Amino acid sequence: MAELIGREPEIEVLDRLYHSKNAEFLAIYGRRRVGKTFLVTQYCKNKGIFFEITGAPNASTKEQLLNFYDEYCSLFNKKKNPPKTWSEAFKDLREALSDISSSQKVILFFDELPWLASTKSRFLQALDYNWNRHFSRMPNVLLIVCGSSAFWMVSQIINNKGGLYGRLSAHLRITPFSLATTEKYLISRGIHLPRSQICEIYMITGGVPKYLSYLEPGHSAAQCIHALCFSLQSPLAGEFYKLYHSLFKNPAPHFSIVQALAKRHYGMMRSDLLKEAKLANTGRTSEILIELIESGFITLVPEIGKQLREARYYLSDEYSLFYLNWIEPVKTTLLQGVEPNYWLQYQNTQSWRIWAGYAFENLCLKHLIKIKDALRIGGVITTAGYWKSKKDGKKEAEIDLVIDRADQSINLCEIKFHNDLFEMDLSYAKEIQRKKEIFRSRTGTRKALFTTLITSFGAIKNSHYLSSIDNQITLENLF
Repeated sequence: MAELIGREPEIEVLDRLYHSKNAEFLAIYGRRRVGKTFLVTQYCKNKGIFFEITGAPNASTKEQLLNFYDEYCSLFNKKKNPPKTWSEAFKDLREALSDISSSQKVILFFDELPWLASTKSRFLQALDYNWNRHFSRMPNVLLIVCGSSAFWMVSQIINNKGGLYGRLSAHLRITPFSLATTEKYLISRGIHLPRSQICEIYMITGGVPKYLSYLEPGHSAAQCIHALCFSLQSPLAGEFYKLYHSLFKNPAPHFSIVQALAKRHYGMMRSDLLKEAKLANTGRTSEILIELIESGFITLVPEIGKQLREARYYLSDEYSLFYLNWIEPVKTTLLQGVEPNYWLQYQNTQSWRIWAGYAFENLCLKHLIKIKDALRIGGVITTAGYWKSKKDGKKEAEIDLVIDRADQSINLCEIKFHNDLFEMDLSYAKEIQRKKEIFRSRTGTRKALFTTLITSFGAIKNSHYLSSIDNQITLENLF
């Protein structure tokens, strides 16, 4: 049996529902490749009667019902005429369950639900009726529905306004691994790398389990990234468009948004984003932005001191960001086999170091809880975001990360991705002090201001450091 790495909070929920004495209904969602199906199938092994049906993309209702029929006959060893509607399919399932002892746990798993419940399939109506009328009265039943289309799962199941309203026992959003869990996963596969190299891999894969599963032991991070993205057989070289097409019915506007954001490291306000992406400010556009947020591709981050309407959208999906900046521009050349050692040559260039600095900032935002723990403010209510100021229409100062705390304090975070100990010079120390003074002046804050340095390996505590930095956080703290 393959080992489940991480997912402790999710397993706690599954344990609670599995051991319940009542019928339970669980919805699971999250982007593709993140391990939703693996979590359910591995957890449910040898835990009772397990009926699993997976929706097929672009299949007709008839084809989906034939797949249901095959799984039904295989598990229950029953021969009947194939159902013609989902109402008939659920009726057959009820009859099969009636022959099972109430002391025997039954898990019904409907995977890739949005593909099963296409517009004219009437699947949701059948599910609604059968849960409310039958399955909810079977104390040994655990019903699990799962889907990669996050927006669909949230709107149609979790926030359902019809007969399924309020019927869920729980819902889980499955997200990519953190840095710490990524390290555990790689070790479980015999891959032992320094944390700095794990960080580099994370900045390309975003901790998506499927992407990490392609890595092989005995290779450096640079070799792993090259194999993942820059060879004729690379699994991630052609993943980008497949990924978006699998999640969104008409992904053209989604592409436009992520392509626009890939060019702006510090994100864009909604009005600027729609203008760059050439999209109208409509209700459908709002839905597309929500779809991308729920799927984990983009993030809406507030700008400290600004109103919510001035919040910025960021491209937070590491793979999409890396693909659009590094793979797509050279994809044709790579497919022709012109540069077989492309990444091994380019990964030490200045362009990569600059890009890695921005990617490291994104990584830090995703590990804000770890940063707060390192600062010993884990229990303090905070608001975090980017900050900048302009004077006479020109950039005056910008701060990578501001953590505004309820304990009347603010951390002004400088983030530096460096391949060695960072050594601060006089000019940089003066620049940090200048930003601090401008922040206090422009915001008018009376809170205590602490300058925090976040680096890969830490900083040399020379006189310039001691005169300008209050505390520092290293990559080790993010694990």
